[in-house]
Amino acid sequence: MSNETDIGKDSILSCRKLVRFLGKDENRTHVLRGVDFDAHAGKTHAIVGPSGCGKSSLLYLLGMLDRPDSGEIYIRGTPMARANDNERTSARNEHLGFVFQFHVLLPELTAAENVMMPMRKRDQLGESAMRKRAIELLDAVGLGDKVNRLATHLSGGEQQRVAIARALANEPPVLLADEPTGNLDARNSNIAFDLLSKLSHERSIAVVMVTHNPELASRCDRVLRMLDGEFLK
Repeated sequence: MSNETDIGKDSILSCRKLVRFLGKDENRTHVLRGVDFDAHAGKTHAIVGPSGCGKSSLLYLLGMLDRPDSGEIYIRGTPMARANDNERTSARNEHLGFVFQFHVLLPELTAAENVMMPMRKRDQLGESAMRKRAIELLDAVGLGDKVNRLATHLSGGEQQRVAIARALANEPPVLLADEPTGNLDARNSNIAFDLLSKLSHERSIAVVMVTHNPELASRCDRVLRMLDGEFLK
């Protein structure tokens, strides 16, 4: 059994005994039932299971977009579940990148400007340095020739690749992906997954992906199956 003393030795993002309820009174649902999890650098992790099993709820808790009812979340060994909002926001900006099923790019901005948005929020680089990094990231996802193209002038697969580049803007050690290929056709799903896997292995990023796609999940380094708020042994 893992305990607090071994948190952070070989994992970047971890949780222990995570519990979450949703709803009230007769509608109260036990969504997560004491979940333990570790995300390791340079590995892709797939969390799979039927709809309603708790996998997306777990991802949102790991991303500090929600708080657990009990249990703890650690980033590099630092407990975060009960940290204040400013501490959690700072940790999110420094350690986590997010890719969702719907890319949510700003249509009036170019690909480069969309990638620069997290850097602007963190406010640690000058304009030229932010643009240089955005161009490098877009080149890494195969869009180096489309840095100045408006988001509305990109295909769905290209927009999702911009979203992946944007998630990496602040060089996070962990990338959380909620159905990142769910809105793409088979060809673009494979392109997006191959890109996530390549970036994970080359840049030592821990990728944690919730997916309903069994073929893509089987290609991850670790596959964790969830049912009724628990990981199957």
